[in-house]
Amino acid sequence: MGERKGQNHYYPPDYDPKVGSLNKWHGTHALRERARKIHLGIIIIRFEMPYNIWCDGCKNHIGMGVRYNAEKTKVGMYYSTPVYQFRMKCHLCDNHFEIKTDPANLDYVIVTGARRQENRWDPTQNEQIVPETKEVQKKLFDDPMYKLEHGAKDIKTAEDAKPVLGKLYERNSSVWEDNFAANSRLRAEFRAAKKQIKQQADKDNALLAKSSLDISLVPESESDRRMAALMRLYSAKSVAEKDRERRVAILTRPALPSTSTGDIAKVKIASAKLEPKSLGIVKRPAPSSAALTLAGVGDKNASTNGKSLSKKPKLMLCDYSSGSSDSD
Repeated sequence: MGERKGQNHYYPPDYDPKVGSLNKWHGTHALRERARKIHLGIIIIRFEMPYNIWCDGCKNHIGMGVRYNAEKTKVGMYYSTPVYQFRMKCHLCDNHFEIKTDPANLDYVIVTGARRQENRWDPTQNEQIVPETKEVQKKLFDDPMYKLEHGAKDIKTAEDAKPVLGKLYERNSSVWEDNFAANSRLRAEFRAAKKQIKQQADKDNALLAKSSLDISLVPESESDRRMAALMRLYSAKSVAEKDRERRVAILTRPALPSTSTGDIAKVKIASAKLEPKSLGIVKRPAPSSAALTLAGVGDKNASTNGKSLSKKPKLMLCDYSSGSSDSD
């Protein structure tokens, strides 16, 4: 393969083998555009996202395995292992995020521009096989007794896990015995869940459009339904009711400070007195012009200039000094 690739290259007539490779002869790098920042110690590579993250710019989720053209830079050393940092641009916005390697923990660390989705757990809780630490490896190499005890404990763990592994194997064989039926069942469940999610999304969008809101709605719960039912039963007091309660409070308040509290009966009496009928206020219709004429109130002098004129009342003088009843 190597000699075939070399033979397929075109060597111009003026090529001098003493110069070196064809790239040196043409003055270019083997990576072409990916090495345009090689003088700055930066090389562009194809980087694959090691875990799920949230972009700080657009707040969107970026799944594990999404690939980017990243600028790779050497930023340090961990003993004899180099530490590299990768800078890439989000494909959904103009935000840039940087991720660097962590050789000490065999992991990647986000430097800036993104936030990791925390779904890590202790592998020992799931009874997974965990690689030995450096301290345990050193102890296994130096202490023969510890190595024997460690091997015996591993054998006991394997014996205890055999029944569980057998049950899992039988269940897997029964469920996936017919691959087509199992796949069809899973796809049907997925379609039903997808349809339900779409219906809920349409319902939420209609509610947001009706309310002129631009927020994210959370799924409703049973407590939310009970609270909404109670809110429908609650009715706010009107302005007239509030004014009436204020008047009742003023009427029932004592003029002088007293040690005794008000009685409920006083409040009821005061509220009853505020009614128009109890106060003796009766709305009567305004008298008509014909009624006024018959009563002698309206005459020619009263309607001449558009002014209402009334006759002077007669004064009746009586002498109440004498006790006789015949005097007027």
